[in-house]
Amino acid sequence: MTGVQVLYFASLRQAAGVEGEAVQTAASDLAGLYAELRTRHGFAWDSAHLRVAVDGAFARWEDAPAEGAQIAFIPPVSGG
Repeated sequence: MTGVQVLYFASLRQAAGVEGEAVQTAASDLAGLYAELRTRHGFAWDSAHLRVAVDGAFARWEDAPAEGAQIAFIPPVSGG
């Protein structure tokens, strides 16, 4: 198990009901972590529509979550 801090933005934050949370995951990559969280919180977005960042830098979905990392899932936002 790997312990990470997860941050949510925009509609993901609304669906989760929190800005972030500490998570223990057995996922081997960030896509797997998101899949776990999507199941838990009922997120509408699939990972193809999101960006993921680790410790403030954009990351790849196939990257492994590292112990203590801060992981942010960022959905598309609309603006005007």
